[in-house]
Amino acid sequence: MHADASLIRPEHPGDLEAIRRLHLSAFRDHGRVVNALVGDLRPTIAELGGSSFVAAAAGEIQGHVMVTMSLLDTARRLLPAPVLSPLAVAPEHQGAGLGASLVQHALRSASEADWPFVILEGDPGYYARLGFRPAGGLGFRRPSLRIPDAAFQVVLLPAYEPWMTGTLVYAWPFWAHDAVGLRTDASA
Repeated sequence: MHADASLIRPEHPGDLEAIRRLHLSAFRDHGRVVNALVGDLRPTIAELGGSSFVAAAAGEIQGHVMVTMSLLDTARRLLPAPVLSPLAVAPEHQGAGLGASLVQHALRSASEADWPFVILEGDPGYYARLGFRPAGGLGFRRPSLRIPDAAFQVVLLPAYEPWMTGTLVYAWPFWAHDAVGLRTDASA
């Protein structure tokens, strides 16, 4: 099945178990950590802003993406910092553009919410084609040395202003679940 943006919708409470199974399948050895991270990040969306979208067809959750708020320590002040993590697509649906559609949907939502940027940790080969660039060269500093420079990326949105650079401070669930620099390679 080819990706279809019309299949992407906000996460519903009834999706939680299917999302949990999706992460176990997509992240294999790291699936439990990802599920714990998602479980702790999900309530922050209502409090701090963010989004969680699924790609669904025929009653099946095929993909999931979250954007939650961390902080950016800028020279002026602490600034909310949207972080895209995780992105998961069921192994049997990978390679059809579904992950890209989920990311594009999340970025449109972020832009409509007037967020200035979205940061992520992932494969530069994959995310560069979706508009992400190495964040370090733009004045953003990674929150941990465990994150390879090339994997720390940002997409700048229309609300971005040049002073909005600094050190990313991940939200507490990333640290509590040791999910910072979780992967030893720069894969998504």
